[in-house]
Amino acid sequence: MPSKLFSSPDAAVADIMDGVTVMFGGFISASYPSNLIRALGRRGVRGITGIATNVGPDDEIDRLCAAGLVAKMITSFAVRASVAQESAFERRWRAGEADLELVPQGTLAERIRAGGAGIAAFYTPTGAGTLAAEGKEIRLFNGREHVLEHGLTAGVALIKAHRADPLGNLQYRAAGRNFNAPMATAARLVIAEVEELTAPGGIDPEQVHTPAVYVDRIVVVPRLPIALRRRSRADTEQRG
Repeated sequence: MPSKLFSSPDAAVADIMDGVTVMFGGFISASYPSNLIRALGRRGVRGITGIATNVGPDDEIDRLCAAGLVAKMITSFAVRASVAQESAFERRWRAGEADLELVPQGTLAERIRAGGAGIAAFYTPTGAGTLAAEGKEIRLFNGREHVLEHGLTAGVALIKAHRADPLGNLQYRAAGRNFNAPMATAARLVIAEVEELTAPGGIDPEQVHTPAVYVDRIVVVPRLPIALRRRSRADTEQRG
């Protein structure tokens, strides 16, 4: 069996091509696969359709948008009330240079879960009677309007976990189970950025949150102390 371990984030994304749909795990800054996203930007993959709970301002996905690499975002949070908080993606969207599909956050989570479970579509009352339902099929259930929503899948999922074994079993920490876990089931190629690598069997089976069958590639990026993380971010901003 080929090894799932890759030497670096750049090596792990080296064969991703233009026009790909990418799921980006994490919730705001919680268990966000920032090193894989930066590597995707260095590769210069263009025409990306991104699926994420949020984008910008000035997060790693927004840096892809600023570089003109993102053609569309499917997300719950992309537009800010204040111009001072406007992201690069929002500027490009307002200029007609990128597309946006806004999805209520619970619906986004369920669309991803449905895609991973092989469920083509489902009805939800969320968004009925609002702009979120515009152009979509509406049906009445128990006298209440429900909106037809389709499951989401992707060519690639970039996710982050706390720990992995060489087989690809993943364990998340605290809030890290957010969007990472369902996205791991909904993409053809799943690449996991992890902080620790254990020996085979090093994760208690009861603590395996994403089974190895869903994970194709692993790259180990040890967690830096907070002071070094801030310094690394500052260095990245200066280079950018």
